[in-house]
Amino acid sequence: MTAVIVAAVVAVILVIMLICMYNALVKLRNNRENAFSNIEVQLKLRYDLVPQLVNTVKGYATHEKETLEKVTAARAAAMGARTIDEKVAADKALTGALAGLKVSLEAYPELKANQGFLQLQTELADIENKLSAARRFFNSATREFNNACEVFPSNIVAGMFHFSRAPMYEASEGRETLNKAPEVKF
Repeated sequence: MTAVIVAAVVAVILVIMLICMYNALVKLRNNRENAFSNIEVQLKLRYDLVPQLVNTVKGYATHEKETLEKVTAARAAAMGARTIDEKVAADKALTGALAGLKVSLEAYPELKANQGFLQLQTELADIENKLSAARRFFNSATREFNNACEVFPSNIVAGMFHFSRAPMYEASEGRETLNKAPEVKF
């Protein structure tokens, strides 16, 4: 009789542990998805700002048509992305296109002095800073989720319920670019 009671208590404890680990994994997955939603809010602001920026630049940089078209196409692709992975890839493309636009603008000192452009540029810089913070939070949430999926004993529960490692939000530039020191010229 005592052996049956001990076995029942152990079984109950194991079931409670299983439920707790499963619930923790669900909470971590939901936290990661929430973190990505925060990125999407900032991306939406960026997508809304890009057409204004492009239209302002068009008035000054009519021959920079290819750069402006890349920015517009990257924005459209980003807005059409559906999954987290598609949205990450599209955001990287838009970030690259915006960087190309910033380089092109160096040739237009009168544009850099335009009040409307300066305001748009300030707003874009603010959004980029917020995006950076949201990406860091997303990666933190992803790290916590991945740790829970890989450490013992929750990795057993994760495997049973098909929780798997999730990708981090990687920088859009290649590793060689990130590891290169910036060049400062006067």
